[in-house]
Amino acid sequence: MNICFLDHTTFEYDPSDIYHPKLRGAETTLINLSTALSLLGHKITVINNCKNEFRVNNIHWKNINLYSKKDIFDITFSNGDCRLFDLVNSRKKILFSHSLQSIEKFIRKKQLLAFFKHRPIVAYLGKYHLKYRSKLLNLFGILKVEYAVDKIFLNAKIDDNIDNNLAIFTSRPDRNLNELTNIWINKIYPKNSNLKLSITESSFKNEYNIINRKFSSQNDLVYALLKSRVCLIPGHKAELFCLAAEEAKELCIPIVTLGKGCLSERVEHEKTGFIARNADEFADFTIELFRNDNLWKQIRETLKNRRGKLNWKIVANNLLNQIN
Repeated sequence: MNICFLDHTTFEYDPSDIYHPKLRGAETTLINLSTALSLLGHKITVINNCKNEFRVNNIHWKNINLYSKKDIFDITFSNGDCRLFDLVNSRKKILFSHSLQSIEKFIRKKQLLAFFKHRPIVAYLGKYHLKYRSKLLNLFGILKVEYAVDKIFLNAKIDDNIDNNLAIFTSRPDRNLNELTNIWINKIYPKNSNLKLSITESSFKNEYNIINRKFSSQNDLVYALLKSRVCLIPGHKAELFCLAAEEAKELCIPIVTLGKGCLSERVEHEKTGFIARNADEFADFTIELFRNDNLWKQIRETLKNRRGKLNWKIVANNLLNQIN
């Protein structure tokens, strides 16, 4: 099939940026999914804010600001913007939704007219996303898309040469990092001052064994995760999939969460980590995973047994199977 991806970001990116910290989940998904579909034998075009037009891995990348020809495609995916479908003719149009955007905001961002004009199928990321996104967007059909992690996580070597006093938070600071640090300072650190928490770079001062980790490449992130015993992710109402949780699971790190947003879907209680009902439980579960080696090893073994079960080739096949 002839497949197109549309994206319009304020910054330039292309496949060479796959591990660059400027990329978010939407951009890395586009790169990974387009690559997987190309490897399955499909003709792929990406129209985005890349610097120059070029071909790589049998994928034709075109600059959206210079693009004028209205090509014809079998399937076109747009990253979060219905208006981009104006650029192409396509038999099927799929909108990747990356937010719980209200109808008011949908209208304000000039999406409504384009939505009814192009009648796209909307791709959702899970039960939480489907439940809280406006039902209006179900009008022309829906499908579920899963995200896999980058191959750098899939190929990483797992061993037990870790820092047994280290917890890590790898999501963005605006994903309730303040709530996590409050729990750490008031409920975890006072009970065990040997424990350390590595956080994504923020304005937080290095106190209470909370360490600011520089926001850098994916390689550095993998290394930091592999050295950690526990991953702490409270969750956030804007979190629709949480690649940070999937990355931690792929590297066999038990997770403690408050289950906010989609985190109750990303973690299986007592199997891949713990879903706490409140701050006290969050602290208790965290301390127990540091204290109880048998419990930690049990969860880690479950994660090891599940490792590598999902990759971008499987994601691509599952997605195409839902499109008639």
